[in-house]
Amino acid sequence: MVFLRTVALALACTALSGTLQAQGADFPRQQPIRMVVTFPPGGSADAVVRMVVPRLNERLGQQVVVDNRPGAGGNIGLAVVAKAAADGYTLGVGAAGALAANSSLYDKMPFDPLKDFKPVSMLAAIPFVIIGHPSLAAKTQPELVALARAQPGRLSISHGGNGTAMHLSAALFAQLAQVKLVEVPYRGSGPAALDVLAGNVPLAVVDLPAALQHIRAGKLTAFAVTSPQRLPQLPDVPTVAEAGLAGYDSTGWFGVVAPAGTPNAIVERLSAEINATLGDEQIKASMRNLGVEPAPSRPAAFEAYIRAETQKWARVIQQANIKIEQ
Repeated sequence: MVFLRTVALALACTALSGTLQAQGADFPRQQPIRMVVTFPPGGSADAVVRMVVPRLNERLGQQVVVDNRPGAGGNIGLAVVAKAAADGYTLGVGAAGALAANSSLYDKMPFDPLKDFKPVSMLAAIPFVIIGHPSLAAKTQPELVALARAQPGRLSISHGGNGTAMHLSAALFAQLAQVKLVEVPYRGSGPAALDVLAGNVPLAVVDLPAALQHIRAGKLTAFAVTSPQRLPQLPDVPTVAEAGLAGYDSTGWFGVVAPAGTPNAIVERLSAEINATLGDEQIKASMRNLGVEPAPSRPAAFEAYIRAETQKWARVIQQANIKIEQ
């Protein structure tokens, strides 16, 4: 009996393996793939997705349809993906907020980011820049930190909205610099940068497209970039870590996930095709023109990164006592 059970189990495992391999081999011939994008149309993240999708259509031999479902910091769109069939025909594009930070920001979540998805590949990293109005009595990050320490609670810093990666970047900066700043949320990076430009707010953390031309024109001061490395668009601007806050690293990012239970063969196929698309020189150049950096990754590496980001932002959010009202 033990022998027969062992044989039966082995046959069952072989059959299951064969089924998964067949799913991977046939995918995606049955129907179009829906890609649920958690951003509104017209933004840089949506633009990257629509830049990548035509190449994916060619590589997969099947149409990928973009379905924009913004709202609740990405929770609305990814909730759709979490409940979808785990067959590879529904994917989600989520950012650091919904996939790493929201579980600490929201009291209730419609899904578990670490259990309800299979990471496929990161798409892009979005570095931010800390900017200030030229009238501010600080031109470098060390001078800015000294000014903030001398005036606790008096300097305001705007960002692209509560719970966004820019918001968390500002919170992490204040924690590591040991300063008290008044955070001012805006509806997006553009309005935050424009109010600094107008002199209504002295500081902001924004994405590169919102500030680059004004920095180059001398209308905004760039204190530092939030990424681990300097940016080719601003080679003379140091990173936050370089400028005195060791260990600082806050980069926005977004990537593709599939519902939990999606066969590994399908996830690996999708990851390989996305990675190949992001490696295309024309795609890379177009993404960099938008101020984002291509960030291809394999499923295991992307999963490990999401877990590390989740732990990191949980600490920052708890220390800053940040909560999003629902």
